[in-house]
Amino acid sequence: MTTAEIIGTNLHLDDECIFAAALCALPKMAPKRLKQLLAHGLPSSVWNDVRNEAPGVDHVERTAKKIQTANMGATFIGHHLYPQLLLDDVTSPAVLFWQGSLAALNQRRIGIVGTRAATAAGRYMASHLAFDLAEHGVSTVSGLARGIDAWAHKGVVTACERGVARPQRRSQSVAAIGLPIGVVASGLDVVYPRENADLWKFVGEQGLLLSESPPGTMPEAFRFPMRNRILAALSEVLVVVESRTSGGSMITVEEAQKRDITVMAVPGSPRNTSSAGTNLLLQQGCAPVVDVQDVLVALGLDSRGRHPRVFDIRRHPSAHDLAVLNAMWGEALTLDQVLMRTQGDLVATALALGRLESDGWVVNNSGWWEVLGTLPAAGYGESSR
Repeated sequence: MTTAEIIGTNLHLDDECIFAAALCALPKMAPKRLKQLLAHGLPSSVWNDVRNEAPGVDHVERTAKKIQTANMGATFIGHHLYPQLLLDDVTSPAVLFWQGSLAALNQRRIGIVGTRAATAAGRYMASHLAFDLAEHGVSTVSGLARGIDAWAHKGVVTACERGVARPQRRSQSVAAIGLPIGVVASGLDVVYPRENADLWKFVGEQGLLLSESPPGTMPEAFRFPMRNRILAALSEVLVVVESRTSGGSMITVEEAQKRDITVMAVPGSPRNTSSAGTNLLLQQGCAPVVDVQDVLVALGLDSRGRHPRVFDIRRHPSAHDLAVLNAMWGEALTLDQVLMRTQGDLVATALALGRLESDGWVVNNSGWWEVLGTLPAAGYGESSR
């Protein structure tokens, strides 16, 4: 009996994929058991053996309709659409659900992870790094969580909106923009966290959204470490932007190291607890990331010095504000220290800091002023006034 006969509709869905999805959605169907079952036959045959475990005779029908309603696909180990990247992984998921295009996995891929409690500097670094990678044709893989994950894909959003892409080599044509890849812990129809709904939609439409959880699955705590192993397995290099010494990012690091995947880390201030984990990784020998070229070198795509930077939506500072910014470069300063360096007027300097903070050039952390990112290039930003 075919899936179409079971559900009485013309869904045009692959029968075996629907049976695999129905098996995955069975109550208490653990990933290990599902993988063992599918190793012994096609999903339809396995279904006939375990159908008595279904919560109702319409279980396959309901699963198929959920997949169709959410405009997602399903695949399983042995199916022609199953990602080749995961086939040889020791903990490859038996069944995968996806939205978007699996062709996104054909691009070069960098995983970007980090804390949910990201600092302003961490958010800046994640978004700019992902933008720069996208313009070099490199996909960003993240878990679409709050904080660093979300800001990384916001950088990809900007790259796609601008349609910016650079040649990977002097002799090559312009590369396609690196597409976003999201690996999530819930069903693809259960957005978590809710504030990332627009990002989920963007990734599902412009790139690839993946999950091993069937439709309707809530984001239970145990599913996040499982998600992290897939994220690590899809990454050629894993970059940790900000992380504490424990948590989801460090679990992803462990999964990457198990697979001999290069792990890199963004250095952070020793006073910043959000960078305690990344600084520890650097102490343990991970390579540092201070800009996109460090990552491109790890991928063998280094194009250092060939192209000017093009991504910065911030308004260019006035001559006075730029002088304040230059005086602050390189370290965190109090207002008194800024005044000493600039020899400026208190009110004028305070107003300059307010403007620079509003435009995103500096950030105030408990009375300490710090420059975000790099200083503006000479002549940059005239069109953004």
